[in-house]
Amino acid sequence: MATVHHSACPLNCWDSCGFLVTVEDGKVTKVEGNPDHPITQGKICGRGRMLENRANAEDRLLHPLKKIDGSFQQISWEQALDEIAEKLAYYKEYFGTTSVLHSHDYANGGLLTNLDSRFFNLYGGVTELTGSICWGAGIEAQNWDFGDAYSHAPEDLKNSKHVVIWGRNVARTNMHLFQNLQAAKKNGTKIYVIDPIYNATAKLAHEYISIKPGFDGLLAAGIMKELLRMGLQDGEFLENHTVGFEGLNALLDSVSLDYISEVTEVPADIITHLAEVYADKPVSTIMGLGMQRYENGGNTIRLLDALVAVSGNIGIPGGGANYANKQVGQSFDYQNMSIPERKNSSRTFTMMRQAEEILSAVDPVVKMGIVTCGNPLTQVPDTNKVRKAFESLETLVVIDQFMTDTAELADYVLPAATAFEVEDVYYSSMYHHYVNHGPKLVEPPGEAKPDAWIWAELAARLGFGDEFDYTREEFIEMGLASLTAKGISLDKIRVERFAELPVDKIPWADRRFKTPSGMYEFTSSAVADGRIKLSLPTETKWTNPELAEKYPYTLLTIHPLRSNHSQHFHLFQPEPYVKVEIAGSVAAEKGLKDQDDVRVWNDRGELKGTVSILKMAHPGTVNIDEGLSVRFGGSVNQLTSSRESDNGLGSTLYDCLVNIEKIEKE
Repeated sequence: MATVHHSACPLNCWDSCGFLVTVEDGKVTKVEGNPDHPITQGKICGRGRMLENRANAEDRLLHPLKKIDGSFQQISWEQALDEIAEKLAYYKEYFGTTSVLHSHDYANGGLLTNLDSRFFNLYGGVTELTGSICWGAGIEAQNWDFGDAYSHAPEDLKNSKHVVIWGRNVARTNMHLFQNLQAAKKNGTKIYVIDPIYNATAKLAHEYISIKPGFDGLLAAGIMKELLRMGLQDGEFLENHTVGFEGLNALLDSVSLDYISEVTEVPADIITHLAEVYADKPVSTIMGLGMQRYENGGNTIRLLDALVAVSGNIGIPGGGANYANKQVGQSFDYQNMSIPERKNSSRTFTMMRQAEEILSAVDPVVKMGIVTCGNPLTQVPDTNKVRKAFESLETLVVIDQFMTDTAELADYVLPAATAFEVEDVYYSSMYHHYVNHGPKLVEPPGEAKPDAWIWAELAARLGFGDEFDYTREEFIEMGLASLTAKGISLDKIRVERFAELPVDKIPWADRRFKTPSGMYEFTSSAVADGRIKLSLPTETKWTNPELAEKYPYTLLTIHPLRSNHSQHFHLFQPEPYVKVEIAGSVAAEKGLKDQDDVRVWNDRGELKGTVSILKMAHPGTVNIDEGLSVRFGGSVNQLTSSRESDNGLGSTLYDCLVNIEKIEKE
């Protein structure tokens, strides 16, 4: 008999949807949206629906595997855990705990995914990753400007007179914001899209502004110049609630509008027009993550923040520099769960440069890697170097649900349960401020186990099992400890299915910022040199003309429509392939047409794929969606750089020049 249960999407996504899940004969048979969810209101995307296929897929990992003589063989959990624990104890004794690397990403938005940190802290402290491939440069930029990265609540959009969608295709990545935009447009709100690609969100907009990839910060500088020239800045906000404006003003005076128009490839009259838009408050600026994936990424977001500040759109209904909403995650008690005070040693690599760091590490050398919630062989930039690094490890353990490219390299692969097979609570620090309950609905297939069980078993073998002697329910209650006093308990979330977290729906309305000065900081006092800079991407004709002569096209690597990174591609029918989307100018210059086979290459690697000509894209632009594994043609990260952003905490995935040529069909 079929039964329907509430649940929640575990994917690390903007929308964090509420689900209704049908279970029949012990299997999930359908995933649909929950119409009672206050934000997602019954509508979910294909990525969420595909979680049913993911749970029931024939190629799910069902048993622990060990690589013996180059091929995987099934072993018992007891053998796998005994041997892994033995290796952890050995490396700890002879090389120190930081000889172990924990490579963790964000494939799952569940609270209890943080238990891996508890394990490694109790083990003594390992080599951990900092920064973020996805959004790290922008988070750090807003930390410098505001003291934190907060966004307005979804319902505040109705107060906006204008909405500027800057570098985000919300139709693809944030469907419920797209619905909000549709409603706002009907109510008279003007919508503008600034993006190198004319996408589905641009079709909704009143105006579309095409921009050269990586030059968004320079465009913001031009808009500020025009605001100041026309006397349209918010003088009261600048005088009473900011520091460092004089430095910004001098910086803007150092560059001409003609130069900004030339490098951004945006006409000067459009820049002037956008200044008038920003002065006509309130204006909501909704920023994407791609434009901070350049070497100048931190400064890009800081310049956009500065534009919102100069125009007086901070802390007012309908305004905001909306990039992330970290106050959602700050509602939870990670410290209770992860107990960081228990670690004795620590070493960090940035997520972007983990491969280089593995290969060059000394005192101690990295001997062992454990990968959770991620697939670095597909997702981390400069794939060829990542492969070399992970192959260099004496021992590699991967915990996953499928045989990913990374798992193929492992010595041990441990099968993990899916979200429908455990209880957890789910949330996202990117859009709305609700936490969703996900009950356990079915048993894991085969011998797959919850991550928490794996950590508890390893902990017991290493002598600190008592610190994992808690039920899953008790661990969740640890993470909700501070919310319980505010009336949000696990019991309440179980009954009501979701709960609204206590956040500021209009951040900074009190004009009290979390910076050292307590004010908005155009020049950050949190770092040695906190000045904003008019920096450019590294791989561009303006900064490296010789490289641009060899590789004349800008490569973007945007998120796929139907898969969260690499998670769903193996479920696609028909099978996916490398689609090389190119601007019309590239097609004309190279004599390419739809369905031509091409090679795309630079000094880091090459990739072969099939052409699709974009109807409207900025001249010189190429896009290849990220996330494809070797079996489907290979990761686009064979072409991307592992350099870090200007503030050290973000990736430079989009700061990438390539060339392209037609090849004969194989």
